[in-house]
Amino acid sequence: MKAIVMTGVGGPEVLVPREVPEPRPGAGDVVIRAAAIPVLFAETRLRSGEYPLPVEPPFLFGFQAVGTVTEVGADVDAGLIGQRVAMATMGFGAYAEYVCAPATSVTPLPDGLSATDAAAVLMGGSVALTLLDTARLTGSETVLIEAAATGVGAALTQLAKNSGAARIIATAGGPAKIAHARKLGADEVIDHTDPSWPTHLHETLTSTTLDVVFDSIGGPTAAALLDTVTPLHGRILSYGFLSGTPAQISAADLIPRGLTLTGCAGPHWLTRVAQSRPAALNLAAAGTLIPQIDSILPLDEAATAHHLLESRTPLGTVILTPTQA
Repeated sequence: MKAIVMTGVGGPEVLVPREVPEPRPGAGDVVIRAAAIPVLFAETRLRSGEYPLPVEPPFLFGFQAVGTVTEVGADVDAGLIGQRVAMATMGFGAYAEYVCAPATSVTPLPDGLSATDAAAVLMGGSVALTLLDTARLTGSETVLIEAAATGVGAALTQLAKNSGAARIIATAGGPAKIAHARKLGADEVIDHTDPSWPTHLHETLTSTTLDVVFDSIGGPTAAALLDTVTPLHGRILSYGFLSGTPAQISAADLIPRGLTLTGCAGPHWLTRVAQSRPAALNLAAAGTLIPQIDSILPLDEAATAHHLLESRTPLGTVILTPTQA
């Protein structure tokens, strides 16, 4: 079969198409014939060496895939064969025509939801739902959603109103993404490519404050937002660091203001995200969560897909499709 092998740590060029043996399921495993493979921003960080590798290169790359079950291992219900499912790997192996992963990672696709649409909401939708559940919105909150035009931010922007946000202030990078964030449901949008964007946020808020901050940028700007957050009740959910570093906030910053910061990462958090996958797919099938797809590329063009993500230009998920699918 054809697959994408990460030959070493580096730029997108280390992702190389190769012919490799088809995977065989071990006990508790499922093999799917892949139809759609989402390209995730976290994968670009893994490939570049910023995140720890699951195994040493060379290895088959990729986190998630959507397709049809073709084979199951021992102790797995044979009734899964022929079903359309989404699956998450153990950190490698998804950029391929056939993908093997534990049966516990498999989520059936709702009727009427295409493989590409499922791939587009699988990560962003499940993370957004977990963030909203953690935020416990009551219906009166003003929220800030950073990087609201793509990925998790796009799903958050679509779902926040239904989850209780009274006012959604978003950030996005550049005119096209600003317009897209507004289309997704943001009430106001600030350009976070402007280094002084926290000042613009102060001006946008006027006499109000932020009850919840969904922080995906991190870095030094996180501290610049603290005085815009509602004293005693404000909460910051930190789930990403597009700036390159986590939010640079200490307990000494939070305690005098009575604020909380929740770190949305680690194995327990990821377990909750995995549990949200069925709900995310069902919302997409119902039309409540609209899949945002930027482009669909052949599997061979995985390196091109990574170039696209690192350019920060896509307005939605970039998806790879094997030619046989």
